[in-house]
Amino acid sequence: MSLFNVYPLFDITPVRAKDLAVYDDKGVEYLDLYGGHAVISIGHSHPTYVSAISDQVKNLGFYSNAIQNPLQESLASELERISGCKDYQLFLCNSGAEANENALKLASFHTGKKNVVAFKNSFHGRTSAAVAATDDAKIVAPLNAQQHVDFVALGDLAAVESILKEGETCAVIIECIQGVGGLDESTPEFYIGLEKLCKTCNVMLIADEVQSGFGRTGDFFAFQKYGWTPDIIAMAKGMGNGFPIGGILIHPNIKASFGLLGTTFGGNHLACAASLAVLEVLESEKLMVNADEMSGYFIQKSQNLPHLKTVKGRGLMLGLEFDFSVAELRKNLIHKHKIFTGSAKNPNLIRILPPLTIQKEHIDLFYEALQQELLLMNGGQ
Repeated sequence: MSLFNVYPLFDITPVRAKDLAVYDDKGVEYLDLYGGHAVISIGHSHPTYVSAISDQVKNLGFYSNAIQNPLQESLASELERISGCKDYQLFLCNSGAEANENALKLASFHTGKKNVVAFKNSFHGRTSAAVAATDDAKIVAPLNAQQHVDFVALGDLAAVESILKEGETCAVIIECIQGVGGLDESTPEFYIGLEKLCKTCNVMLIADEVQSGFGRTGDFFAFQKYGWTPDIIAMAKGMGNGFPIGGILIHPNIKASFGLLGTTFGGNHLACAASLAVLEVLESEKLMVNADEMSGYFIQKSQNLPHLKTVKGRGLMLGLEFDFSVAELRKNLIHKHKIFTGSAKNPNLIRILPPLTIQKEHIDLFYEALQQELLLMNGGQ
């Protein structure tokens, strides 16, 4: 049997990893500045993480959500304490797409409405409603397109207001910093205005923190910089450091009832153990502080880079936007310099999403490689 061929693959086979180092089957070491789509938050194979999962699987790896699971309660308690999101309720699932799917479904249940407002260049996942709210027509099947989603330019509050006043919208879903779309972010006035509009029009405001959450931006969640309060917060990726887990934080104004949401694997014992380990390391190693400090160093090092237009993003959710397509540059970085980076919908942008344990020496290695490649582009001048 062959694999269903939907992924363009680099000819690299990782077999082990430690912190920011990834080793392939030939023993070659790579520097991981992408973290597998921002998933690796506390570094590959962190000993606290390995120990937590190993100890848990020795006792109980899985049972259904029909029984008591104190690990879920511990995770909810630690999330509230460390994130500062007081009095929210936690529902656990397995991925970012599922988190957004459940968020949209819950918003529709709560409001009794069905339309959604999303933003141009958004990415929210590949499942039914999540992919319909994703601004990429080529991954939206006819089945998904039955969902009614209005796409608005990021920052266009007047357009959002016009749509919400029609009274058909159940939710506005937004990435505070767009990921796949290219690290764009709007103004504080826009985010505060969006919250006010949603409250006025009885619309649920969903913060998609799947990529930006769990300390990646230096705040626990990216929206916290602006002081607004989402009705639902979606999270995943860095939440499990590689173990599949996702979830939504639900404002106390939204009431639960039996059967409203459900999952087989979501919130299983191993997933909870993994996420509790992530929270422990985020706090004990002050990784959100490190994200801020390393972000400043990264931006400082970018000054005077030839062909660089701007640095986008916050914390360790960063993008270098050049005045040329970076596809060849990224290939050279991975094949010649053994450095993983990420792409975006913007063809001129390199995405940088490293483990939050990154240090200055890792950033120095990246910029040395980048300088070499840009020098070669300029004919060695």
